[in-house]
Amino acid sequence: MDTIKGRRPSKDELQSFQGAKVDDLLADPLRLLFVGINPGLWTAAVNAHFARPGNRFWPALHRAGITEHVVDVSTGLPNDARAELAAVGIGISNIVPIATARAAELTAAEIRAGGEHLRQLVRDHQPAVVAVLGVTAYRQAFGNPKIGIGRSDKAFEGAELWVLPNPSGLNAHETVETLADWYGQAAEAAGIPRHK
Repeated sequence: MDTIKGRRPSKDELQSFQGAKVDDLLADPLRLLFVGINPGLWTAAVNAHFARPGNRFWPALHRAGITEHVVDVSTGLPNDARAELAAVGIGISNIVPIATARAAELTAAEIRAGGEHLRQLVRDHQPAVVAVLGVTAYRQAFGNPKIGIGRSDKAFEGAELWVLPNPSGLNAHETVETLADWYGQAAEAAGIPRHK
């Protein structure tokens, strides 16, 4: 399926991306892998992670000093932002690669299968740190109902594991500032240089 490039998708166009896949963004070498739950329809339409306007991922990365500017990915990931992430070793993936309007549409089987896919991705690319953005999805994918927010004392396929809040606007418990604090801590653990 062709993605929409250079403009925001219409509501009707978004529906056509149900079930579409989004390309992983993988730096080489990979130091920090951010992992969402699954792509939304807007993300699939423009093939750029966390693309829906109102998602707080990119503002939080900037506030944490991980990106020099707030990146607008609503029409796709700009080449300069892609290069900036690659230069410091940041990647982005998802537990489940299939786009839905809401993560709640995913079945338990899809989430568990996505968890196994993520394990293989981490084994193949060996990031220093994996930051899963969504504690409930992590619990479902890996059968660990007691894991909490923050750095885990257990490794994930050889990587340091952080389970962090999801940046979706539906997550009312977090703000850009609290997300930036968590994401900044994971970046520091991975040795990512930060802007002041």
